[in-house]
Amino acid sequence: MKTTHLKKPLNLAVACALALGVASGAARAADVQSTAEHQLWNNVGAQVWISASGECWQDAYGPPPGNNECNPQPVAQNTAPPVLAAVAPQPVVQKVTFDADTLFDFDKAVLRPEGKTALDAFVGQLGGVDVAAITAVGHTDRFGSNSYNQTLSERRAASVKDYLVAKGVQPGSVQTRGMGETQPVTKIGDCVGRRSAKVVACLQPDRRVEVELTGTRMQ
Repeated sequence: MKTTHLKKPLNLAVACALALGVASGAARAADVQSTAEHQLWNNVGAQVWISASGECWQDAYGPPPGNNECNPQPVAQNTAPPVLAAVAPQPVVQKVTFDADTLFDFDKAVLRPEGKTALDAFVGQLGGVDVAAITAVGHTDRFGSNSYNQTLSERRAASVKDYLVAKGVQPGSVQTRGMGETQPVTKIGDCVGRRSAKVVACLQPDRRVEVELTGTRMQ
């Protein structure tokens, strides 16, 4: 009976010791595993883990890694303003014929008020035009001597230039010429007869100043 009673407590003590040993070993193993995982988690630095499902895991304490498939660098946006295509200037060639009877009194080279109004309208068309050249050419009818008509045509062209310059046109861009009676508009046989009011009125197209403009206009 004594032997039986002594064996039972001994067996129970051994079993308890074994259980405590196993539990203690498991706890130490768990502590080691937890410490290893914590060290591994804190030491990954800029590393990124990609799970089998494609999810990205990374260290919560470090800066987000760049230049990888989980956190790629942002693509720089083009913020430069758009470049507009230059518009080519358009050439301008314009020829205007002014009635000398509107510009001047008969046989005179001084501009009339009606002549100034006509030239004002021409100057108003120069807005936006880079003027390359303006040529004013004076013409007369056939009455009078050749030399007299030549001088009169030159004086009338010069009067037109002076007015244009006074309105702001550059003097160097305006040229003048006098053609006298050498380039009539009327045809032979149109205005026959000696000098009379009727013939003078018939020859009116010959008395003129032609103004030709060349330049470029920006669209």
